Amino acid sequence: MTLHHEVRGDGPAVLLVHAGIADSRMWAPLAEHLVAAGYRVVTCDLPGFGRTPLAPGVVSPAADLLTLLDDLGVERAAVVGASFGGLVSLQLALRTPGRVRALALLDAMLDAFEESAELEAFYEDEEAAVEAGDGDAAVAAVLRMWVTRAGRTVDPAVVELVATMQRDAAAAQLGVDAELEESDPPVAERLREIDVPALVVVGEDDVEDFHRIARRLADELPGATDVVTIANAAHLPALERPDKTARALIAFLKAARPPAAPG
Repeated sequence: MTLHHEVRGDGPAVLLVHAGIADSRMWAPLAEHLVAAGYRVVTCDLPGFGRTPLAPGVVSPAADLLTLLDDLGVERAAVVGASFGGLVSLQLALRTPGRVRALALLDAMLDAFEESAELEAFYEDEEAAVEAGDGDAAVAAVLRMWVTRAGRTVDPAVVELVATMQRDAAAAQLGVDAELEESDPPVAERLREIDVPALVVVGEDDVEDFHRIARRLADELPGATDVVTIANAAHLPALERPDKTARALIAFLKAARPPAAPG
């Protein structure tokens, strides 16, 4: 699979891997900060999102990201993953550890954890809407859970962008007989194998499940920072609070920069 992608800027490579409720458009504000700070920023749409079609069969986003890095001639990259993209980033680091020089995990997902009653109820509501063919209800459920939680005040442009990305993903995935490749054993059981510098970030207003996951990542990833909490953000701090997220990310990337070549 050839992923739709864009490359901006010059300098050390940073690969941005979007959330499952979004596509590469979620990174636009953060990418500007990274380019200005001297990084070569790669954004892409995973299969079934944005401008990358979904093909039938077993889908391996981590393998597709590796192919993208090969095609771009990127030997090593810092990888930034949001939510589902965080899980994919961890899979990439396990698959080819020499290609990932650092990880930044923003409200990252894991493939094995105990879900809260709130998260289970959301999945049930979303599935019921999808099965009923009510796309608007499914999008509304996503926005309530992940963006406007508990009546939060959110930039209307952010709300509309997430809704648009969700509608586009639903259209791309509708009727395609595809399934995600599963990690065996789960990534959640192999975190201690991922020995690279890791930044762990969570939005202050995100679902409690992701606060628990963030603490687990910080505890089990050998090179992890303490959890960085972004105030006044929910599940997508890079989109809601790009300035704050960029400050934390750029400081981390500078500290994790590769050693200078011998003179």
